[in-house]
Amino acid sequence: MDARIFKEIVPKYLDEEKTSDVYEALEWSSKLLEGSFRYSGEPIINHSIGVAAIELEEIGLGRRSVIATLFHDSVRLGLISSEEVGKAFGDKVKEILSGLTRISQVDPKISVLQEDNFKELIVSYSTDPRIILIKLADRLEVMRSLDMFPSQKRTKKSWETLHLYAPLAHKLGLYSIKSEMEDLSLKFLEPESYHYILKCLHDSEDERLRFIDSFVKPIKTRMDSLGISYKLKARTKSVYSIWRKMKKQNVDFNGVYDVFAIRIIADCPHEIEKMQCWTIFSIVTDFYTPNPDRMRDWISIPKSNGYESLHTTVVTTEGKWVEVQIRTTRMDDIAEHGVAAHWRYKGVSDGTTSSAEWLMKVRDVVEASEGSVMTEEFDFTSASSEVFVFTPKGDLRKLPIGATLLDFAFDIHSDVGSSCTGGKVNGKNVPIRYVLHNGDIVEVATSKNQTPKVAWLSIVVTSKARNRIQQILRQMEAEQAQIGREELERKIRNWKLDVALEPATSALTKSLKIKTANELYGLISTGKLPMTQVKNCLMSFLSDGDIIQQTPQKAKKIRSKGANDYIEIDGYGGGMDYKLGKCCNPVYGDQIFGFVTVSAGITIHRRACPNANRLITEYPYRVIQAKWKENSGSFLVTLCFTADDRNGLAADITELISTSLKFEIRQLSISASGNDAKGEITLSVGTKSQVDMLLASLKRIKGIKNTYRKS
Repeated sequence: MDARIFKEIVPKYLDEEKTSDVYEALEWSSKLLEGSFRYSGEPIINHSIGVAAIELEEIGLGRRSVIATLFHDSVRLGLISSEEVGKAFGDKVKEILSGLTRISQVDPKISVLQEDNFKELIVSYSTDPRIILIKLADRLEVMRSLDMFPSQKRTKKSWETLHLYAPLAHKLGLYSIKSEMEDLSLKFLEPESYHYILKCLHDSEDERLRFIDSFVKPIKTRMDSLGISYKLKARTKSVYSIWRKMKKQNVDFNGVYDVFAIRIIADCPHEIEKMQCWTIFSIVTDFYTPNPDRMRDWISIPKSNGYESLHTTVVTTEGKWVEVQIRTTRMDDIAEHGVAAHWRYKGVSDGTTSSAEWLMKVRDVVEASEGSVMTEEFDFTSASSEVFVFTPKGDLRKLPIGATLLDFAFDIHSDVGSSCTGGKVNGKNVPIRYVLHNGDIVEVATSKNQTPKVAWLSIVVTSKARNRIQQILRQMEAEQAQIGREELERKIRNWKLDVALEPATSALTKSLKIKTANELYGLISTGKLPMTQVKNCLMSFLSDGDIIQQTPQKAKKIRSKGANDYIEIDGYGGGMDYKLGKCCNPVYGDQIFGFVTVSAGITIHRRACPNANRLITEYPYRVIQAKWKENSGSFLVTLCFTADDRNGLAADITELISTSLKFEIRQLSISASGNDAKGEITLSVGTKSQVDMLLASLKRIKGIKNTYRKS
C-alpha cells in the first residue's frame, strides 16, 4: 500500500486532530526511510503503511499504535530513537516503540515444543497490550507480501507464523487474521497440497451451492413462518483446516465431509439471545438428525476468549453431514472481527496483575471503545514472572526470574551443570552467579575437573538445580566417607593397634569433637586430618584404657546358645546366656553394650538403640561392655524408605538388591497414599557397612526420597 491510499483510509477511523498527527508521522518517517527498499524494490515505508492500515481497518487500533508502527522500521534501523519520537508524539508512543524493537531483535529457532514459550516471551516483552496486536498486524502484512522474499526466508517466516503468530491470533479472538495466516503459511510450506485443495474447492463450488440451497430451504420456510429475523451464511472451511483434517483422518479432499458450514445469525435483543438460538436449533433438528457427539454449546459457557455460538453436525436423508452454527448478530460480530480476549498462561508476578487479568483488560478496552477504534488510554505492565533465554543454537529456555547461569546449565543437563565453570552471555564472559535477563544468549563453559560445591546452593533458584546439587554432594560425601573408612581400617592394621574400627571411630569423633563418623572419614580421605594425629589420638585412648581392647585371652567370654556365639562380654564367667535386642536389632559393626536383665540373662543393644539412654541413665550398674567377634555371621535388618508412588518401584528395588547387590530379601512391603509411598525391606546382612551401603544404593533409585534403618 502506498501513502496516497493510506491517507484516504485514515480519516475514516480517526478524527481530524488525530489524522493530522498521523499525517505528520507519515511524512517524517517517509523522509527517514528514503532510499531504503524491500526485496521487491518498493520503498520500505510501504510495509509500515500496510501494517498501519491493518491496525485501523481489521483490528481497530488508534492513533498511538499507527504512529509507533510508522516509525518502527526507522527506530529498528537506527535512523531515529524511541526517545525522539516520544518527545514529538508522547511517552505512550515511545513505550510501544520500545516494546516493538525488543521483540524484533528476537530471532528464535522455532520448534513445536517451544510454541508456548515464544508466546509468553512476546507477552513478557509487551509492556502495552497494543504491542502484541501490532506485532500480529506486522506479521500479517509480511505474509501477504511473502512472494517477494528469498525461498529460505519464506520457509522460516511461514513456519514461525503457523506455530507462533496464528495460535496467538486465535487466542485473542482474531479469527479472520488467524485463518489467513494459516492459509498463507500452508501456501509456502506445502504448496502442492495448498493448490490441490484450492482447485478442489473451485471445481466443487457449483455443486456445493446447489446443495446448500436445498439444505436451507425447509429451515428458512419454518423460520420465516415464525417471524424470526435472521441472516444465512455458507462458510467454506479454510484451506489449512481442510488440509489438517485430511492429514488427521488420512483421507483425500472428498473424504472431508464438513468442507463447509451453514451459519444462521439471529437478529434479536440481548435478553432473548439464548432462547432464540435454541429455538433455531430445534427447527434445524426437526428436519435433520443431529450427531450428539458433535454438539458444542458455547452459548451457555462461552470460550475463554469470548467466543459464543451453538455448533451441531446433522445428517441429511442422502447421508451427507453438514455443520450448522447458530449465533446472534452480536456473537457473530465478535467471532468475525475478533476481540483481544484474555489469554491464560502461567505467571503471576509479585504485586502486579496476573497475565490472564492483564490480557483481559485488552478485551475490556476493545469492547468499551467507540466506533470500533481502541481507546487511547492504557496503564498496563507485563506480569511475567519468568525470563526467556536462548542457547547459541537458538533453542529457547524458560526460567524463573532471578535464575543464574548455573541454573541455566542444570536446565540444559545435570552433567553440564555439575561441570559448569562460568560462561558467556551475549558474547561476554560471566561467572556462574550471573543473573539472566530476557533475551540473553547463553553459552556454558565446563571443565572435567569441576565438581559441585556447597556454596552453589546459595547461587541457584530452581528446584531442579538445587536438588541435583544436593544429590551429587551426598554421593560425593558417601564416596569420600567410604574411602576414609577403608583408609582408617588399613592404618589401624598397619599400626598393629589392638582396637576395632567402630570403637576407634567413636574415640576419634569424641576426642576431635567431630559430629559424625562420615565427617571423620571424609576428613581422612581428603587429607584434612593428618594420619599422625589420628594415630596419636588412638594411642592416647588405648593407654588410658578408654577403648575396649581386642585381646581375646584377656576377655572372659560367655557364649549365647541362641545367638551363635557372636559376641564377647567382659566381666562374666561362662554359662550366662545373652540375646540380641529386638528393639534395635544389632548388626556386626554397630557400637553395642550389654544389659543385665532380671530373668533373661544379658541383652545386647546398639548404642543408638531408642532405649539406650534410659537404660544407661537409670541402671548404670547393669550396663556391661561388649564387642563383636570377627566373622560374626549374618543378621536380619529392616530398611525403610519414602518415595514417589510410581509403577515399577518394587521391581527396581528387587532388581537392585537381589540381582545387582546379591542380598537375600526376606520381606518387601510398600504402601501408597496419594502420590507418596512408604516401604520396608527385611533382608539378611553381614555387617553395618553393608547396611550403610544398601541405604545409599536405595537412595539412587528413581523416586526414592529418603532411606533409614528401622530401630
